[in-house]
Amino acid sequence: MTEPGFTVDVDQNQYLPEGGRDVSAIVTVTSAGDPAAPAPGTTSATTAGAAAEIIIIDCSGSMEYPHTKIVAARAATAAAIDVVRDGAGFAVVAGTSTAWPVFPADGTMAIAGPASRAAAKQAVAGLRANGGTAIGQWLELARQIFTAHPAALRHAILLTDGKNQHETPEELAAAIGRCESVFSCDCRGVGTDWEVSELRTISTALLGSVDIVPDPAGLAADFTAMMANAMGKQVADVALRVWTPQRAAVRFVKQVAPAVDDLSGRRTPSGPQAGDYPTGAWGPGESRDYHVGIEVSPAGIGQEMLAARISLVAGEQVLGQGLVRAIWTDDEALSTRINPQVAHYTGQAELAEVIQDGLEARKQGDEETATAKLGRAVALAHESGNEDTARLLAKVVDVVDAETGTVRLKNKVEDVDEMALDTRSTKTVRVKKEHA
Repeated sequence: MTEPGFTVDVDQNQYLPEGGRDVSAIVTVTSAGDPAAPAPGTTSATTAGAAAEIIIIDCSGSMEYPHTKIVAARAATAAAIDVVRDGAGFAVVAGTSTAWPVFPADGTMAIAGPASRAAAKQAVAGLRANGGTAIGQWLELARQIFTAHPAALRHAILLTDGKNQHETPEELAAAIGRCESVFSCDCRGVGTDWEVSELRTISTALLGSVDIVPDPAGLAADFTAMMANAMGKQVADVALRVWTPQRAAVRFVKQVAPAVDDLSGRRTPSGPQAGDYPTGAWGPGESRDYHVGIEVSPAGIGQEMLAARISLVAGEQVLGQGLVRAIWTDDEALSTRINPQVAHYTGQAELAEVIQDGLEARKQGDEETATAKLGRAVALAHESGNEDTARLLAKVVDVVDAETGTVRLKNKVEDVDEMALDTRSTKTVRVKKEHA
């Protein structure tokens, strides 16, 4: 079914055996492909003032070692500023054991234009590295700046090279919680002295991405790409609304492409038998897949029920809608057919999990568990055609047989290769068309 702005396609095996309760569906959501025509009543980033950007730069002392890190961070920030569209709000924040506004210096938002961009780049050129790391304070200052600005599309880039050493985990968690639903945040770690789990916690809560930039020389291109992607967003604060009848309940909702992100714990009630799951902002032509699991009360053979109605909503406007059904049958061939999309994404979610478990076991010195988990990851990557992840795995294990997942742990693994595998473990590939 198509409404203005989005299409929602449901792929499932709707047949259940007698007594069957579990319904699984892959929901593919695609936004309209015309950047000039946002859905009625939604917010277009082309509207002056609709978008706001903050670049948060780590200026702790470690950014000086080597000196190329702070130099590259300044250059990357300048490159990102050049991509901010005229009329959008923007600001730059510096972070150490505290946080302060670099531009504008009074802690407000500037409006992007030739003069403000030039002034911002001049201010950024003066950044020096000295001090500690308290990322929660950086996020808190960004939140304060965003909330004083009327933009609907709010996005931040956060760069760090180290661990959050100068505040407690509880303080960071509280800051992240206050920032949820205020802005999205893409996180980048430069070098290998930062914690993947810390940045993943931030990016997951704030509906952004996390990645490693091993060489500071790569920061400018990465910042430019992130800012260009943010400037392309058109519709803010879109939610996946799942309604179930009284005889059904939601088991889980997970984004499974382009990356795995379990949204189940982020449900907010939106009416009788309905809940909303945040998906963030969308750009034109963007497509994502979600795995939705529903538990239903069994009905008689031949009976059919609507298991769930899935809608894309911005506020109370429905932008697209799809239906999940259940039909009970005594035809074993129908009820046991495995939907290829469901099977594929179940494997991709397991792939992310076993990579992270395997790397943690390796870190703890549990070689048996690490070998088993990373071997399973190799088999899953091979089976699904996830070549990027397979290449990353091959830098951590020696692959004896990819099909069976027979591997040996490498004696020496570079930190950068281990962290790249960890940060990118949640990236998925879509079902090959010939299998769909």
